[in-house]
Amino acid sequence: MRSGQNSRVRAGALRKQPGSGWIVLILLAYLISCVMKIATWNVNGIRARQAEVQTWVERDRPDIVCLQEIKAASDQVPAALCEMEGYWCYWHGAKGYSGVALHLRRDTFPDRPDFSHPPFDFEHRIVVVSRGDLVVASVYVPNGGKDFPAKMQFLQAMEDYVGTLCAEGRRVVLCGDLNVARADMDVHPKERKPGIIGQRPDERAQFERILARGLVDLGRSLAPDNDQMFTWWAPWRNMRQRNIGWRLDYVLASRDMAERVTACPVLADVGTSDHAPVMATFDPPSR
Repeated sequence: MRSGQNSRVRAGALRKQPGSGWIVLILLAYLISCVMKIATWNVNGIRARQAEVQTWVERDRPDIVCLQEIKAASDQVPAALCEMEGYWCYWHGAKGYSGVALHLRRDTFPDRPDFSHPPFDFEHRIVVVSRGDLVVASVYVPNGGKDFPAKMQFLQAMEDYVGTLCAEGRRVVLCGDLNVARADMDVHPKERKPGIIGQRPDERAQFERILARGLVDLGRSLAPDNDQMFTWWAPWRNMRQRNIGWRLDYVLASRDMAERVTACPVLADVGTSDHAPVMATFDPPSR
């Protein structure tokens, strides 16, 4: 039984005791406050998506927000987002290309976090934050169209990095646009093209090696048979409205975190980027 289920059982028992209503309310408020939401979104240009990001964050209030393809240096990020109210914010980008961001909600993480970059970071493609034994990364894997070997080198380095963290017993959540459709079911039949970059067997094999180091694909673990779960759509011919897309954006988590996940939907109703956000919700840890 998950910790959230245990807590609901305790709350149910308390309801049967006279005068315990206020205790139940306190307990439920505590449970809600302990639920953690971690979200990722390739915004395809933060300056073009400023209002949409603000509206989405205000609506869903993720505890951790990972953004990719911000296409802006920190001094180009709109002022309202650069230090988003209620969040510790970190922007890692350059003008007009690539770039990632990572924001932590201050209510959940009251102490200023330390952000860092693994040695294999290039073109502003990964930022990491550590809080206790929790490690969260916002990642934007190269597409590979211009330099496929660089993409594979990045994925291989990420495998080693994940392996080291999991071997140390860290709780790991890796979020972002990984630019690989993990399997055929992660691509609409009309978009399946054997050998095309993003669907190549060597990319998919490397993706599986990353998972084998100790991570779980949360979206697929919760919806193993959903062949309509896409996160990217080509920006033409109403591909998004017709849901003819690819699944390129993921929340991957170490097994101890995966045991606590309760939801990991694609938020296809959010924004005008060619990607949609993905948000994972985690129960509080067992006590």
